[in-house]
Amino acid sequence: MNHGKRYEEAVKLVDGDKAYAPAEAVDLARKTSTVKFDSTVELHLRLGVDPRHADQMVRGTADLPAGTGKNVRVLVFAQGDKAREAEEAGAEYVGADDLAKRIEGGWLDFDVAIATPDMMSSVGKLGRILGRRGLMPNPKSGTVTTDVTRAIKELKAGRIEFRVDKTALIHAPIGKASFEPDGLLNNLGSFVDAVVKAKPSGAKGSYIKSITMSTTMGPGIKLDIPQTVALGSK
Repeated sequence: MNHGKRYEEAVKLVDGDKAYAPAEAVDLARKTSTVKFDSTVELHLRLGVDPRHADQMVRGTADLPAGTGKNVRVLVFAQGDKAREAEEAGAEYVGADDLAKRIEGGWLDFDVAIATPDMMSSVGKLGRILGRRGLMPNPKSGTVTTDVTRAIKELKAGRIEFRVDKTALIHAPIGKASFEPDGLLNNLGSFVDAVVKAKPSGAKGSYIKSITMSTTMGPGIKLDIPQTVALGSK
C-alpha cells in the first residue's frame, strides 16, 4: 500500500519493536495524527478467545469519562409516557411503528437505538437490518430498558458498546486527537478495565494478547499490556 509523505514521516516516530507505556502511547498518537481533521483515537485489542464458542464471546459496554468527542444521535422506540420522557432527555428521534417503517425503507441516520421492553416485538422485526450494523437494542448493553432517561444520558456522555469479532479482535474509539492527554488516558483505562471485566468463563491462558493504539489513518502504536491493564484497575 502506498502512503503519503505525512504518514511516512509519522511512521518514523514509532518504534515498531517497542511496547509503549500508556502515557507515551497517547502522546505519540497525538503527534502521529496525519489528517487535517480532528482524528479519532482508536484502540485495537487481540484476545486469546475463540468467538465461535458461546462461552468465549466477549461483549459489554464501557463508560468513557472524557466522552467520545462525537455528537451521538439517539433513537428511542417508545410510546406514551416513555416517549415523552425520551424527548425530554434529549433523544433525537422518538417513535414506534413509524420509525420501524422508516428503517425498513432504508433510513439509518442515527448512531444508537434504545427500546423499552414493550416495543421489542416490533423492534425484533428489524433484526436483520439493525443487527448487521450493530444497532439492535440489547438488554446486555443497557439499550433495552424502562429507564430511558438514564440510558440516553449515559450514551451521550460517552458510553460505548464493544464486541469481539470473528478474528478475536475488538476495535473501539476512545476519543479524539484534540483531547487532553489525561482525558485520553482516563478513557483508555476505563475501556481496558471494561474488557478485562468482560472476560468470559471459557477463556483459557493469556486473555489479552496485544493492545494497539492508532489515530485515523495513522500508524499503529503497541502498548505495554501489564501497564495498560494496571491503568484500568486504578
